[in-house]
Amino acid sequence: MKPVVLALVGPTGSGKTRTAIRLCQALNAEIVSMDSMQVYRGMDIGTAKPTREELAAAPHHMIDVVDPDQMFTVSMYREMACEAIDGILSRGRMPLLVGGTGLYLQAISYEMSLGDNGADHALREELHRIAGEADGPKRLHERLQRVDPASAEKLHPNDIRRVIRALEIYATSGRAKSAQADEQRREGPYHVLVYGLSLPREMMYARINARVDEMVRNGLVGEVKGLLERGIEPRPEGGAMQAIGYKEIVSALRGEMTLEKAVDLIKQGSRRYAKRQWTWFRHDPRTKWFDWTAYDSEDALINDLLRQIREDTQVS
Repeated sequence: MKPVVLALVGPTGSGKTRTAIRLCQALNAEIVSMDSMQVYRGMDIGTAKPTREELAAAPHHMIDVVDPDQMFTVSMYREMACEAIDGILSRGRMPLLVGGTGLYLQAISYEMSLGDNGADHALREELHRIAGEADGPKRLHERLQRVDPASAEKLHPNDIRRVIRALEIYATSGRAKSAQADEQRREGPYHVLVYGLSLPREMMYARINARVDEMVRNGLVGEVKGLLERGIEPRPEGGAMQAIGYKEIVSALRGEMTLEKAVDLIKQGSRRYAKRQWTWFRHDPRTKWFDWTAYDSEDALINDLLRQIREDTQVS
């Protein structure tokens, strides 16, 4: 029987961090982050990393594991996260995956081919050339929309590296990346039980807007300045500084827009990202949803979630 791993998912602003810590304390669990930006050292404010107090309240893994000038792939995440999961299991504790990066959840859940097989390097160079043009990311995303709309729906135009990879897969195989993923889904080394947190869109958007304002008050501009001073720049192929909240502040610091405009764009980008996260997880049939508005208190939701987890883990 495969070891059981829990996953707590949901869009940004849905309360995953606080809920996960409560679950850890009740279940003798340790958190394995599934956030594609919290892996980077020195990017704390704009990625909404857990606070020092939250990190002390429960063991966390896969936070601050690479420098922001390094590219970090899904394959690298899977290897490092599986090592962390195996360590947690060896200690007799429960691994709890927490975050909103759906691709990371897939990588842990299923046997997947995430390498560079079938890459056409001439094509890749051409796609990167297009990406470097003013409207290049938009044009590449529109091209992906035509050949693989399911993948395009899950990817932001600025996620250039993954957009290019999806286009490469289609060009070299003649089949959409999303279709191949569906066919190749075989459960990986763990049996992953998935639970989701949700709340009405208006409430989620209000929380996102308030969190962005708090990031700015807490020193997001200074954090981005420090990264630029270290020579860490936005790159067309993606990477840390292409994250929402960083590329906009870079533009403001360079006089390309006002800080007010940058903050508005961060809020807009974060809301759109949350919508894409919701779409991704909503299409995962494993997810059991818990909506905050169905409960009169945080304790009530967490108690119901714990009841469901205990029921599921006894059966599994």
